[in-house]
Amino acid sequence: MIKPPPSIFNDVIGPVMRGPSSSHLAAAHRIGDLARQMVKRELREVITEFPKGTPLAETYHGHGSDIGLVGGLLGIGLTDDCIINALDLAKKHGVDVLFRIVEGPVKHPNLYKMTLIGDKKEIVHFTAISVGGGMIEIQEIEGFKVSISGDFYETLVFLKEESREHYEAIKNVIKNFEYCEYITNDQHALVNIKTTYKLPGEIVEYLESFNFVEKVIQLNPVLPILSRKNCVVPFRTVSEMLQIASEKNLELWELGVMYESARGNISQQEVINRMREIVSIMKSAIQKGLEGTCYEDRILGPQAYLIEKHKDKLIPDNLVNRVIAYITAIMEVKSAMGVIVAAPTAGACAALPGVIIGTATELEVGLDEIVKAMLAAGIIGVIIADKTGFAAEMGGCQLECGAASAMAAAGLVQLAGGTPEQGVDAASIALQNILGLVCDPVAGRVEWPCLGRNIIAGVNAIASANMALAGYDKVIPLEETLLAMKEVGDLMHPKLRCTGLGGLSVTQTSEKIYKELKQRAKRK
Repeated sequence: MIKPPPSIFNDVIGPVMRGPSSSHLAAAHRIGDLARQMVKRELREVITEFPKGTPLAETYHGHGSDIGLVGGLLGIGLTDDCIINALDLAKKHGVDVLFRIVEGPVKHPNLYKMTLIGDKKEIVHFTAISVGGGMIEIQEIEGFKVSISGDFYETLVFLKEESREHYEAIKNVIKNFEYCEYITNDQHALVNIKTTYKLPGEIVEYLESFNFVEKVIQLNPVLPILSRKNCVVPFRTVSEMLQIASEKNLELWELGVMYESARGNISQQEVINRMREIVSIMKSAIQKGLEGTCYEDRILGPQAYLIEKHKDKLIPDNLVNRVIAYITAIMEVKSAMGVIVAAPTAGACAALPGVIIGTATELEVGLDEIVKAMLAAGIIGVIIADKTGFAAEMGGCQLECGAASAMAAAGLVQLAGGTPEQGVDAASIALQNILGLVCDPVAGRVEWPCLGRNIIAGVNAIASANMALAGYDKVIPLEETLLAMKEVGDLMHPKLRCTGLGGLSVTQTSEKIYKELKQRAKRK
């Protein structure tokens, strides 16, 4: 199966969620959602194993992977406020949940090895990974190597023995599918059917009636945009994108709409409407953060209001100070388990909306222009997603706050009426300025230095946009900058890639805060 092109709404802007981390909490929720669908009987026990020394092993509680996973297993929505109590709700539902840190080879920094136990000794084993920004992949089910990312309706037909004849019989029943893969393992076989619709119940019952079929599992998608075979998008590279912009006289936001419409097989108006809804959620998060948030289990209390309260004492710069306040507001809503939009991740959720909405407020421009700026940012995010992804576990915070800064810079160029070329140059400048940024969360929480780095990303976006608009030479083109960022990430020590094992994470103060948070949780 060919990997589909990135999607603005799958890979870049989204998911809409609660919690501190998209690669940990949101991804865990999606894994849990798929896991729930694998068990036909009542779920009774869940065992999750993380390899020792990986980011998940060190931070699965502080980053909310535990509540995300269990929330998905229980069918609790990612924006439902009761997801905070998922672990307690599991106990009430009679589901035992166990997390283990185990020795063994580290095949991926965000690896979940899962065992699900249902009534009548029903057992399902599978392995999954989080690849950044809430995106996931199930890589193995019952010993069969698969690739399930939640962007198709999946039908898994387990065969009692290897047989191409039986495989062909199943294909003849389904007929209308995107992919139908035949996978073998130790004399047994699995047929993995990917469709853009859910197979009707009578078809599933017919498959189960075959004497060579052991069982059938159906999985609904967990991503907002479905994939399909032979998905053709108008461009995959910066040069292709700029050529279309020149030939058709399109702005950067229009290129984003064109791309996502083709990628998602949805109308251009639906793309715009979806982004409008996302902007509304972002604006709501800013407002709630400025009003003040209350949540006990965090490092920092509310601070967003301090910019306005002490504005007479600050170095005068209305735009920058507004952006600082807006970014802080969103980060505080995130840390208080409020609803935010990962953009491109939850840890870097505030830079893009904070700087775009903050600048739009200063310029007194309306919602339509904000939506256009976000679409421009989104298409730059697609280029980044295709080259490096957004997982700090793979390459440090440069892949999260760095990417957010690049996207925001391009969005600001759009807001200012700049050209697509200037938007691309602004993104490259922003990334070059922030190259090598590590991920070293204090006390295992996505709060500090995450707040400061989101603010840096926002201010860097303003500077980079102005440099591009003024005609500064970006020197290194965007795609070469992305290759350099990938190389820097590969060279970065694992202790500086969201493991909590290096940098600020292991300072005396960080360890003291960590102990205080644990004591506070025990008293509660």
